[in-house]
Amino acid sequence: MPSQYQPQIFGWISDLVKGGNYLTGADQRLLYANDNYCAFIRKTKSDQILYLCMSFFLSISGIFLIPSLIYSIITCNSDTLFYLLTSGLFCYIILEYLMIPEFYQNLFTRRGSPIIFNRKTGKVYINESYFFNFKVLRNPLTFLHPNKKRIKEYDWAHLQGVVVHNFSRSSLNTTILMVCKPHTHKTIDHILLDPLRAGIGSYLVWGWVNNFMCANKLAGLNDGKYKWEQETQFKDNIIKGQGWPEWMVEAFNATSQAELAEIKQRHHVKQ
Repeated sequence: MPSQYQPQIFGWISDLVKGGNYLTGADQRLLYANDNYCAFIRKTKSDQILYLCMSFFLSISGIFLIPSLIYSIITCNSDTLFYLLTSGLFCYIILEYLMIPEFYQNLFTRRGSPIIFNRKTGKVYINESYFFNFKVLRNPLTFLHPNKKRIKEYDWAHLQGVVVHNFSRSSLNTTILMVCKPHTHKTIDHILLDPLRAGIGSYLVWGWVNNFMCANKLAGLNDGKYKWEQETQFKDNIIKGQGWPEWMVEAFNATSQAELAEIKQRHHVKQ
């Protein structure tokens, strides 16, 4: 049975159901939670270093190999060798096209790229590398802006969860938030929620977030790295100096739509 969210993502496993009462424990990706909002880290430091090194090595190898293959294609005299070299060149160009965004993503991801969920206003906030998403088709010109960022506010009601797999021998799964047009199943954007987790682990963050957004007590406010009374320390260590707009940081703690509207009006934010 295919995903109800279209266009469907390659490697789709299942659509996830919203609602509370998920039986899940605290997860190491939870940074902070209070009665208004919670924050999840999406890239651990160990994963970031590992994939940074892998993508750097593959990107550099492609930079050296592609010119060599082009030269070999121009100078070869065998039709068979010509087709083999052309196929190899095509594969390396595709690999380079995929690896450079991966390299940028890991190099320019700061402090785990936290995602913020406010259950009082139903808003979700991200401040991340432009390449920290699930897009495959990119304008090559964007590669000239490696530190490009996207800072956005989303409605939780418009976000739907799906799980996909990466087809590797380790069978790692990724939880993605599909951003849908209101009252439709048409996807207009993607947000990585929980990248590259094994088995049942790929459902833990989704379960915790759902319990939190439904104000279910299964989501304990002291389950994170920072306890609820350590909000100042959390913001100093994770949020400060990362380019979050001032209005958005205030909006983390907004307790109603009216308060959120007042914050935006005060900071001259377009609705």
